[in-house]
Amino acid sequence: MIYLDYQATTPLAPEAREAMLPWLGGPEAVGFANPHSPHRPGRAAAAIVEVARDQVAALLPPGGRVIFTSGATEAINLAMAGSRARSLAVSAIEHAAVLDTARALDPAVSILPVNAEGLVDPATKIAEGTGLVAVMQVNNEIGTIQPVEAFARAAHAAGALFLCDAVQGAGKIAAPVGADLIAISAHKLYGPKGIGALWVRDGLELAPMMHGGGQEQGLRSGTLSPALCAGFGVAASLAAARMEEDAARVEALWDAARAVLARWTLNGSSTDRWRGNLNLRLPGLDVARLMSDLRNVAFSAGSACASGSGRPSHVLKALGLSDSGAKASIRLGFGRYSDLGELKDACIRIEAAAAAQGV
Repeated sequence: MIYLDYQATTPLAPEAREAMLPWLGGPEAVGFANPHSPHRPGRAAAAIVEVARDQVAALLPPGGRVIFTSGATEAINLAMAGSRARSLAVSAIEHAAVLDTARALDPAVSILPVNAEGLVDPATKIAEGTGLVAVMQVNNEIGTIQPVEAFARAAHAAGALFLCDAVQGAGKIAAPVGADLIAISAHKLYGPKGIGALWVRDGLELAPMMHGGGQEQGLRSGTLSPALCAGFGVAASLAAARMEEDAARVEALWDAARAVLARWTLNGSSTDRWRGNLNLRLPGLDVARLMSDLRNVAFSAGSACASGSGRPSHVLKALGLSDSGAKASIRLGFGRYSDLGELKDACIRIEAAAAAQGV
């Protein structure tokens, strides 16, 4: 199997796995202890949680605190609901975690449009009275990198908070500057599934969504997993150390894939994007048939979170694509552990299978 779905999830880094193992200990070990218990094993577990918190915080701007969550979806919900903002504005190509939460909190939410390259204009007017603006750093479907620093300034000028979903950018490009709230997820940067984080600017107070024991600084009740925290922390630290190396590898993979799939049209900006995301379309392509013909290649027709819905991608539609254009698009994702030869082979197979359809 050739895995080309890095936007859906990344492989667990071996270093992160090794960091987790001591905290998955059985009855004869102490690594299973509750990090919120006052005894010695509990304090040891709590210490590894705080080490991980510092490692994750090092990926994010100074001047804020890290709240561990079950993932980015929970982090986004905590940010949006916890801010108590009554009027919201979000970009048209946000992840469903942002769009659906915004609509639940504010049925009249303002949707900020994007251009044909998938970029939001930071000069877009923010309505008076808006309490929170959300624009993602890197889009999960088309890889476009938004001018989030400019949006943070625009949001603050309008008196609003600024939330950035940095899930696809964290550990790959520099952290967004100027945000009040930043959501990230471990399993998108070679860490374990089941844990994410919300970065909260110093001085900003949120209301808790989950009530109970008051863990995680009173904002997120529930027992933390030291194993998940340890894996997240090491993955974050490794991503910071390897950022340039990983980016160079992705550039080489991108160039190789584009050379094979040269006749396919790129969705989204060719310059303002993370090149580990290659979203392409071919008029008349039957994507369902393509995926069926290539069962040994794992790629996507869009967001994993919306797969199976049968609806064309809201991201591609926001770019101005027709339903048929959106449904004739595929997404290839690659990164640190992708093999160049395997990627070329997969792209050759994709091209051959598409040609066999007569497109």
